[in-house]
Order: sequence, then C-alpha cells, then structure tokens
Amino acid sequence: MAGEITETGELYSPYVGLVYMFNLIVGTGALTMPKAFATAGWLVSLVLLVFLGFMSFVTTTFVVEAMAAANAQLHWKRMENHQEEEDDDSSTASDSDVLVQDNYERAEKRPILSVQRRGSPNFFEITDRVEMGQMASMFFNKVGVNLFYFCIIIYLYGDLAIYAAAVPFSLMQVTCAMGNDSCGVEADTKYNDTDRCWGPLRRVDAYRIYLAVFTLLLGPFTFFDVQKTKYLQILTSLMRWIAFAIMIVLALVRIGHGRGEGHPPLADFSGVRNLFGVCVYSFMCQHSLPSLVTPVSSKRHLTRLVFLDYVLILAFYGLLSFTAIFCFRGDSLLDMYTLNFARCDVVGLAAVRFFLGLFPVFTISTNFPIIAVTLRNNWKTLFHREGGTYPWVVDRVVFPTITLLPPVLVAFCTHDLESLVGITGAYAGTGIQYIIPAFLVYLCRRDTQLAFGFGTINKHGSPFRHTFWVGFVLLWAFSCFLFVTANIVLSETKL
Repeated sequence: MAGEITETGELYSPYVGLVYMFNLIVGTGALTMPKAFATAGWLVSLVLLVFLGFMSFVTTTFVVEAMAAANAQLHWKRMENHQEEEDDDSSTASDSDVLVQDNYERAEKRPILSVQRRGSPNFFEITDRVEMGQMASMFFNKVGVNLFYFCIIIYLYGDLAIYAAAVPFSLMQVTCAMGNDSCGVEADTKYNDTDRCWGPLRRVDAYRIYLAVFTLLLGPFTFFDVQKTKYLQILTSLMRWIAFAIMIVLALVRIGHGRGEGHPPLADFSGVRNLFGVCVYSFMCQHSLPSLVTPVSSKRHLTRLVFLDYVLILAFYGLLSFTAIFCFRGDSLLDMYTLNFARCDVVGLAAVRFFLGLFPVFTISTNFPIIAVTLRNNWKTLFHREGGTYPWVVDRVVFPTITLLPPVLVAFCTHDLESLVGITGAYAGTGIQYIIPAFLVYLCRRDTQLAFGFGTINKHGSPFRHTFWVGFVLLWAFSCFLFVTANIVLSETKL
C-alpha cells in the first residue's frame, strides 16, 4: 500500500486466496456491527448490508481490472525495452544508408507486430503486484495522486484510532468488572466513565492507563520495520474464528432456550448513519487486493470466487448480527460485541468469558504495528522527491511521530468505537471503497484503449463494463457524503 511494485510472494491456490480475502474483510468492523444493527432496525440493516456488499463487490472488480491494465502496461514496456535492446545489438553496420533503410523497415513493421502482440490476452495476466499507490501514479495526474494518498492516510489514521481505543476499552471493561467483585457486565447495568473501577480510580482513568501502556508497548514498532509473519497470521485467524463461532453458538443456544431478550425495531433511521459507516468499514478490502490477488496461482475464475466470498461474508455478517440483536436487548449491546459475553448469566465458564472479553486485545495488538508502519510509509511516499532522501531525524523520528500521535490523542479523547468506525467508514472508507476504484477503472480503460487500440479485451475486466456503473458508484459515494454530513449536522443541532 506504500505505492510500489512489490514482490508477488509465494503462490497459493484460488481457494486459499478466498480464505485470505474472507479473513481480511471480516475483522474489527464485524464486532461493532451488532450494536449498529440494533440501533437502525433489522430490516433497514439487512437491506443496507446487502446493498453495500453488492457495491463493494462492484468496486472490487474495478480494482482487479485496473490491476490487469497496469500489468499490461508493464508487460508492454518490458517487451519494448527488450526489443530495443535486441535492435541495438543487431545494429552493427556503420553504413548510414543501411541504418536508414533498417530504421525505415522497423518503422513499417512495428505497427503490425504491435497490433498482433497487443491483441494477446497474456498482456493482462496479473503477475506483478502493483500496489494501489503505483496504479494511482500510472493512471492519475499529480493532483489525483496526492488526493489518493490523503484518503489512504486519513483511513489508516481512523484504523489506528479504532485499534488504539478498542484494546484499552476491552481491558477496562474486563478488569473493572473484576475489581467490582462482579463476574462481568450485568444486563441492567449502565456504566459511566466516572464510575469507580478500583478504589479511587475511575473507569476513564483505567482506560487511559491501559491506553498509555498500549502506546508504550506497541508504539515503538512504528519507528522500525515490522512485517506480519505467516504463523502470526495463522494464530490470529484461528483465534478470530474460535471467538466468532463461540459467540454465534452461545447466542443461538440462548435464543433456542427462550432466553432471548432482543426485540429490535423494524426500522429506525436515526441509526442509519453509524450503520452505514460500520458496513462500509466492514467490507473494506480494496486497498489490499494487490497483495491478495496477485499470488493466486490460477485466476481463470477470479470474479466468481470473489463473488462467492462476498456471499459467504454477507451470510456470516447476517448470522452474527441477527443472533446478537435477538439474543440481547438493543440498549445492552456494547460497542465491542465480545464484551456482551462477559456476563455470568450468558457464559458460565470463566475461561470462555475471559477469552471473549480479551479477544480484541490479542488480535488487534498484532495488527496495530503493521498498520502503523504502512501509514508511516505512505507519508514518506507522499512527500518523496525523485532522487531525494530524507535526513535521519525526519526519516526515523518525524514520520513515526506524526503517525503515532494523532490516533493516540483521538483514543485518549473518546472510546466510542461505534462512532469511530462509523466516521472512518463513512468518509475515508467511502473514498477508498468507491471513489478511487471508480476513477481507477475509468482512467485505466481510457489508457488501455489509447495504448492497445479500441476493441482490446481485458481478460480480467469487470462484469460491470458499462460506464453507467462508474457513474452510479460515484453518484452513490457523493450521496453518502451528503447524507452522513447532513445527519451529523442535524444531530449536533438537536443537541
């Protein structure tokens, strides 16, 4: 995501790629979705979830098409460079008449050869991992590139703020309940930040202590390079699926025994703003598609596999959210859904309560340094000058500091995870998920026609080929910006 052409990595089968995409999309956003569902009403939530899932699928196919077009340009440039080298090696004659005749013959032959080669579908094979920043630099002008990086940076800041708030919030909820000689969050208990946690310490004080510890332990990784290891990814994915499976099964058992407390409304449009942001955030994968798609060994049925992934994700989100809103009362659902299972009347086994309560701590903590380093690298790329280097202080101190400080300050001021996820998804998420892919596919189609001729077929082209879909996505994104902004202004005015 730092905007370069990076190593493809070890190849894997299409079905492994399907699992990786599933794991990437189903993350922190899923844990905030149940409360958003309960607030907006089950019917409105279901309709919006399905529609946003469809829109995300459309723009995912846009990004895949842009990746194929970028690969075609790279392949063509390599072939031309190789041909020029061969021409230079074969030009050994010193007679100027021979050189002129040779150049004339090449000029006559090249268009025919070019048309033949350009018609080859192999040009659009996705073999180079072209990150979104590099695609932006290939298809956008300078202003567009800067806006792209600005959008990515704002989104990553939101991501880090969510992570920085989620871990201390989970720790506060679990440990403060223990400090009050309770086995968890009781059904009818409403906690305020000013309530006591341990002795004279208030809950907000405990939260900020945990935030400080979290920053001191994980913040230094921002100043170095860190990469996600294969085994760490496997461990966090395994923990995630165990946690989700436990929550769904426990909620179903509770509902089956007639102890479901939830009676969600059909529709409540006051909650649509946060629901929209949460859903957009929960379908976010466009910025990581180059890393996911490029190593897939066989891309023949790539679009079908992506569609299958989205169907499975929709089914999973629906199952998780519907079991939640019918199992728990809407006003008792917490921002982080795992914390609802810290109650003794829901989970009798203490080990399971602690595992679910502390689940976000383990999984999010492993992702925080990776996102922070990615954000730092995007800052470097945004201000990079061709051939220039940064002074040591700027490179090793300034960039990491401006990466780490803003999200920690936001987390210090608020731990309202639903709002953080909603705002991040509604603004920066809309830009990454809708606006950038729409412009990428529109401009890459234009460049492909100019470079390879009209009628050229991109083998990985989106099934939504008509320009109408590009306009529809942009119109939808613009409508979302207006709706969310108007909703925020009206809400603040009422307050």
